[in-house]
Amino acid sequence: MRSGLKDAQGGVTGGRSSPRRVGRRSSQACAGPGRFDVSLIGRRAEIGRVRDLLGAQGGKPRSLMLIGEAGAGKSGLLSEAAELARQSGARVLGARGEAAESRHPYALLHQLLYPLTPSLEELPDRERHTLETVLGVAAGDPPRQTPVGVAMLRLLTEVCRRRWCVLIVDDFQQVDPESRQVLIFVARRIGDVNVRVIVAGREPDDDWRDVQLPLLSLGPLSEPDAARLLDAQTRQPAARERLRLLRRARGNPSAIIEMAAAGDGERPRLTPWWGSMPAATQRLLLLAAADPELDDLATIMAAAGAGSDLGGWRPAEDAGLVTITDGRIAFTHPLIGVVLYRQATAQVRQRAHQDLAGALGQDPARCAWHLACASVGTDEGLAARLEDAATDAAWPDAARALQAAGDRSATPGSRARRYTGALTAADRAGDRLWVGELHSAITKMTDDPLLLGEAACGEGTALSLSSHQQESFRLVTAALRRLPTVRSPTGQALMSVLASVVFQWGCPEARRTLTSLMSREDDGPGRPGPSKEWRAIADLVAATADPVAVASPLPAQDRHPGLGKPLTGDAEATRLLAAGTAAWYADESDLCIHTYDRAFELLETRGGRGLRATCLIPLASALIDTGRWVRAEAVLREAADMATVHRLTRVRADAAALRAVLAALRGEDPPDLLWPSIRLRDNRATHAHLLRAAGLRADARGDHDEAFRQFHALWESPGGDPLHYRLSARSVVDLAMAARRTGHTGEAAAVLASVRTHAGARPTTMMSLLLHHAAALLEDSASAAESHFRLAVVNPAGEQWPHLRARARLDYAQWLRRRRRPSEARLLLAAAADTFDQLGARPLAGFAAAEMRASGRTFAPVGETSRHALESLTAQEQRIVRLAAQGLGNREIGEQLWLSPRTVGAHLYKVFPKLGVSKRHQLRDIVDGS
Repeated sequence: MRSGLKDAQGGVTGGRSSPRRVGRRSSQACAGPGRFDVSLIGRRAEIGRVRDLLGAQGGKPRSLMLIGEAGAGKSGLLSEAAELARQSGARVLGARGEAAESRHPYALLHQLLYPLTPSLEELPDRERHTLETVLGVAAGDPPRQTPVGVAMLRLLTEVCRRRWCVLIVDDFQQVDPESRQVLIFVARRIGDVNVRVIVAGREPDDDWRDVQLPLLSLGPLSEPDAARLLDAQTRQPAARERLRLLRRARGNPSAIIEMAAAGDGERPRLTPWWGSMPAATQRLLLLAAADPELDDLATIMAAAGAGSDLGGWRPAEDAGLVTITDGRIAFTHPLIGVVLYRQATAQVRQRAHQDLAGALGQDPARCAWHLACASVGTDEGLAARLEDAATDAAWPDAARALQAAGDRSATPGSRARRYTGALTAADRAGDRLWVGELHSAITKMTDDPLLLGEAACGEGTALSLSSHQQESFRLVTAALRRLPTVRSPTGQALMSVLASVVFQWGCPEARRTLTSLMSREDDGPGRPGPSKEWRAIADLVAATADPVAVASPLPAQDRHPGLGKPLTGDAEATRLLAAGTAAWYADESDLCIHTYDRAFELLETRGGRGLRATCLIPLASALIDTGRWVRAEAVLREAADMATVHRLTRVRADAAALRAVLAALRGEDPPDLLWPSIRLRDNRATHAHLLRAAGLRADARGDHDEAFRQFHALWESPGGDPLHYRLSARSVVDLAMAARRTGHTGEAAAVLASVRTHAGARPTTMMSLLLHHAAALLEDSASAAESHFRLAVVNPAGEQWPHLRARARLDYAQWLRRRRRPSEARLLLAAAADTFDQLGARPLAGFAAAEMRASGRTFAPVGETSRHALESLTAQEQRIVRLAAQGLGNREIGEQLWLSPRTVGAHLYKVFPKLGVSKRHQLRDIVDGS
């Protein structure tokens, strides 16, 4: 690591994290158009704020103070501001506060204004002499601040007659007081002068804030932005260290860059004052650095044998290295602990871990970890302790403990077994790269089919989420064929992974293979009855291989009454995830959401992000279908973030497609779809999502020919096989509507016939509604069309898909009005318009309202009125309504608000008429839209 720690003012300097010269581009910065400084990744909003400042006109603010901790990117943003200003034709004047000069009056102004010395001749004598004194051109005592400020304003006015100026000052906290006051004086009075003032400091300057000048805080990067910045670095950490590095960096850009640049064996250079720190202070700091997740002051003091005397921390506090509050110790910058730990010798680090282990006797897991860090070579006893510690640990910690246990195992078999456990834990944590690293090691350690099967589960999932379906399919099927039975826990896990791969791939041959592998385990004489887990996997496989054959998939305990008692822990979460996925495959949207939610509650305790990653796209799709668009947006944001952090290319593409779908449904201008660089033929589900998004995007922009082309591409040939055996059919109504608008009804009718064939004699409820709706749009016969329309809107089960139901009502009403039956159309239009309004589908809500007016009636959206009514309720009533909208019963609401169930019911009875609703489930739409 090339950086060191800064002096008593705190922060990090040296190497990559040293502040750059203001107004100059760094070696990482862009040298011309189209090049971007990677250190500014995640600062798009802040760059936009700077652009707005540079282009400010009229009475808009023309000054800005950037604040943030050391390494937050203030200097990089100032350099970006300087470059943008130069590109706009401005003259940039830059300076930096220096601690050594902070005692000299006007030292900063000397840096800032010295390039303007030739222009002093344009000033009146008094102002010229004042600034000549400040700049050292003329002798004399330092003048007072107000005359200096007035003279500086006059100078800037004259200079800006020829070319506008931008003043940029870094490290404002180290600027001498006189210069600071003059700059604030000028910043308040530049409204009539074409000047911009941008300063940067660690904390808000009290004087700057007192005069109410604008501030812009540079907080930590979000986890996805931090991952993007890390991925942009030339040197990458080991796979198992990547997520740990992101956690330790705490979103600090400089820390990310420095940690990535540091090699494991590279010793950093410390600033000279480190050697002058007392030995007791150095020891305390090293103990704190040896365990980044340990902040308990008492434990560190016990490990140091320092008793209760906090005097040893005083030099570190004075130097700005640590803060101590409420018995907790924290480094002021993420890099400090890293540098301190890396600079120590191996022997010193070993002793630190031994001392921490001794102080952590009440925490077996952490104690075992420190003993492992202090050990060398194999130690079966320690390996067993680490394995025990992993049992209840969070998945990332469990993976690290099990890998460490494997490294210290005495036999190859034990090592392979523990490495396999580490891979499973890393898979549950969602760390795809670490899973790949462990899988490569395990395949060289053992030929045990069970261990290889467990390893294939994690690697197969990682490959699938990263778009490599064929590789995943080959790996998982090979592992399954090596097992004597697929009913074992390993076999069940592999079948679950294979079902997900087959659905994503969408290949008919893969579906047949899935069915063939499952048929090996048909119930037969003498075979034990099915377990809860096996029934859930059987449901999932059936729904994957042939969704038509599964009319109504349910969780195992509901479909099999004798299995009603739930499992415990991870087994129950896994079963619920399988049941939820099977429900989505077979169009049971509400059941899918409910089952996933139950599974996610169980996963929260150990941080099972990896299992969530496999389900977020189906969950978001179900939420969109059921009208929970606000929550769907949040789930898609989580999926996109997770995809960025863990490099899940397929999940990223799916999330982008569904976000575009949601934007089009809302009437927002959908973003241009960036087709991913993945093999779409191996990811037909993703391809189907993208085509539907592209079709809806084209339709929203009025390009109906393009919309038809995209929707029609969901079928590989006119009237032929669908691109995806399940997802293509969900766009049949979109295709029919686009076909009617563009005159391609014949082609759409051929596709509809194909969809009917693939749906079978007993299509799911959703598919039945879609088929009737599409047929009504394409039917030439009036009686046949009306029959299909009625079947598309009459089934009460269709209410769980509000957008689908409202579209059918709107199209039916429009059909009725064209046949001079306005009175029948009005009821349908009113219901459709209200649904679209509650969903936030603005274009269709407006179209329905226009149709309503054309039928002779005006329309006032009930949803809009209800949202205003929600705001008029008392605070207590609003809390009750919001909890009820989440699905809580009266008793559950009462427990949270300390009310009786009867009181809760009385409140709801009074608010229902105020909100214009009659059923409890309608509260969800009002709350989501508020």
